[in-house]
Amino acid sequence: MTPGFRAAVAAALCLACGTPALADRVSSSSAPALFGSQLRVLDGRAASQYASSDRLQPPRAEVPEALRAAAAPVPAFRGRYAGPYLDLARQAARRHRIPEELFLRLVQQESGWNARAVSKVGALGLAQLMPGTARQLRVDPHDPVQNLDGGASYLRMQFDRFKDWRLALAAYNAGPGAVTKYGGIPPYAETRHYVKVILGN
Repeated sequence: MTPGFRAAVAAALCLACGTPALADRVSSSSAPALFGSQLRVLDGRAASQYASSDRLQPPRAEVPEALRAAAAPVPAFRGRYAGPYLDLARQAARRHRIPEELFLRLVQQESGWNARAVSKVGALGLAQLMPGTARQLRVDPHDPVQNLDGGASYLRMQFDRFKDWRLALAAYNAGPGAVTKYGGIPPYAETRHYVKVILGN
């Protein structure tokens, strides 16, 4: 074995023995930076895969049509009536958490603000309450204040049930049973016209 060869072997052994210690020093001093670099690379890859994968995308929140309709703006009341029942109707609407303009348009359509109105089927007063509905609500349909309060209360009941002002109005006009039966606005010309006139669309 030549002196040069022995020197080369010795150098190799020293390097082999010293490498772990050197690796430890490198690891301890640069581990945070190395980890951060690796994490950024992984995040970048994951983001790329996430963006291009339909399977990994979170479910998209779809707003039901009923809720979109429930939140739709109501046209302002444009009727000529400006008498004392107007404020009473607004108060009843606020009391039962109904859009005021919606309720004013309902009363306009129902009775034309005639507190003594009686329909051909026996509906009474400003909000055209049926006697049975008035009894259920425990209001006097001949009293304008109670009639408006009963009408607002009944409309709110329908909205709470159907979650949609279109369907609530349809139920007010044709009855909740008809709305349930047809799964929407019943195919009655009167009811469809009624909803369209009040909502303005």
